[in-house]
This record gives sequence, structure tokens and C-alpha cells, in this order.
Amino acid sequence: MSRVMEPLSVGRVVGDVVDEFTASVKMSVIYNSNKQVANGHELMPSVISAKPRVEIGGNDMRTAYTLIMTDPDAPSPSDPYLREHLHWMVTDIPGTTDASFGREIVCYETPKPVIGIHRYVFVLFKQRGRQTVRPPSSRDYFNTRRFSEDNGLGLPVAAVYFNAQRETAARRR
Repeated sequence: MSRVMEPLSVGRVVGDVVDEFTASVKMSVIYNSNKQVANGHELMPSVISAKPRVEIGGNDMRTAYTLIMTDPDAPSPSDPYLREHLHWMVTDIPGTTDASFGREIVCYETPKPVIGIHRYVFVLFKQRGRQTVRPPSSRDYFNTRRFSEDNGLGLPVAAVYFNAQRETAARRR
């Protein structure tokens, strides 16, 4: 197993959200201009309140990508009956740019974990062409695999996730 896939498997992102894939595009997710998302690391809710900057590699601006951010642990990790909850979706992102150059079809919803430690997963897909991805009907009960299948996206080309839990007054100090 590649070193890229291992943390995604250990964190059950591979399995709960996506099937095993080979990462082929570099993606970095940065909150508050300095907090880079790293697989399995925890970010405080105060850090993730505004949408992040998502930089996408690739080697061609003509290639379009779709970015999906979901919470597979909604409403709680012990009973994730809303799995998955869609927090953000951007389509038609040109390669070698960032998500701000794409078309936001589901606006960023600030993660607000109430119970337990939640995983927030960013998945990047390569599109077959521009304006080929349709918006989902709902944020709740979203399914990344089914969405990919319905829109002809295939397997992901990149993914990363972080953990977050409710911020208590003691943890803010």
C-alpha cells in the first residue's frame, strides 16, 4: 500500500467514503492561511469556520476537477445515520489553480461537531469535461461513491482528511 493511502485506510476514509485509489494529483488544503490539513490531525472548530484555500496540482489548466468535502460521522461517530453530510462542493476547477477558480455549487458549511471526534474529508475527482457535474439534491445522506458514479467521475485523484471535535471553553485557552 502506498504511503499516501495508508493514513486514509487507517482513518477509515478508504472504506467509509471512497474505494482504494492511486493519488495522481497534488492537493493541499490550508485554513486561515497557515493551517495545512494533514491526514488524521486535529483542527479546532475556530480554525475551520471559514472555507479553506485548496490548491490543486495537475499539469494542465484545461483539465477540470471537482472538490467534495464531507463528514462521514454525522451526526455522531457512534451513530452516523446521516452519513455522509456534504459540507462543500466546487466543480470545474482548472488544474494548477485553486478552488476559488472553480464553480461553487454547494456553498461551504462550517463544520460544527457536537458529539465525538468527526472526520472531515476532502476528495478531488478529475472531470471528463467542464460543466458535466450536477449538484446533489441534499447535503444529508450524501454518498461520495454514488455521486462519482452518477457524474462519471471515476475514482478520486487525491484525498485528505482532518479530525475535529466540539471546542469546550477549557480547550480554547
